[in-house]
Amino acid sequence: MKKILCGVIGAVTLGLSAPASAADLAARPYTKAPAPAVAAIYDWSGFYIGINGGGGSAHKCWDFVSPGTGALVREGCHNATGGTVGGQIGYRWQSANWVFGLEGQGNWADFRGDNVSTVLFATGIRNQSRIDAFGLITGQVGYAWNNVLLYVKGGAAVVGDRYRSFDVPTGLLFDSANETRWGGTVGAGIEFGFAPNWSVGFEYDHLFLGNRNVTMTASGNFLGFPGGAATRTDRIGQDVDIGLIRVNYRWGGPVIAKY
Repeated sequence: MKKILCGVIGAVTLGLSAPASAADLAARPYTKAPAPAVAAIYDWSGFYIGINGGGGSAHKCWDFVSPGTGALVREGCHNATGGTVGGQIGYRWQSANWVFGLEGQGNWADFRGDNVSTVLFATGIRNQSRIDAFGLITGQVGYAWNNVLLYVKGGAAVVGDRYRSFDVPTGLLFDSANETRWGGTVGAGIEFGFAPNWSVGFEYDHLFLGNRNVTMTASGNFLGFPGGAATRTDRIGQDVDIGLIRVNYRWGGPVIAKY
């Protein structure tokens, strides 16, 4: 009986001493939870201004308008090609991944081309055309994947056209005309943001400029055609294709963070 009593007392004493031993252990150090990862999101919203450069080709067809009847006599077609440089200014606003914008663009250009026509003279005259400037006023709709923007655009286009004709045997100017022609444009582009406020991209534009009757006036270099007198009316049709590399600087709409 005494042995049993001693065993019970020993077990109770051991059980009472265990919590005290646990309390004597060092407290577990507190560790702060890691901060959630932060991903930078490129924001395309804001005003921007930039420069562009590239090249283009204008396909032009000339038809002589017969006096009285108005019948058309084909004089031929040519492509006026060359380089261009200019600038653009606009505003974009972003909603989720969709980006909307308005833009105005103005460019100096030197798109030239010519072909020989034998409608007026058997010896031929060389019809030459040149676009020396163009402008675009467009709206944009795009979709952004962070700092990559794919967009389409459309609106109004205006070009400055110069027409010259030269006598083939002598090379002398025969007649000329200038005009400002309005039309429409559609285009598409891709743009990459390589810094919080800078982006670079490539854009293609097609200009629909239709047909227009243009009256040419004499240079005065030939007898029977006094200077400033009307020599002929040609219906001239043209469409223009342009490829541009663009660099833009944007202010407003800084880079934001998304958790």
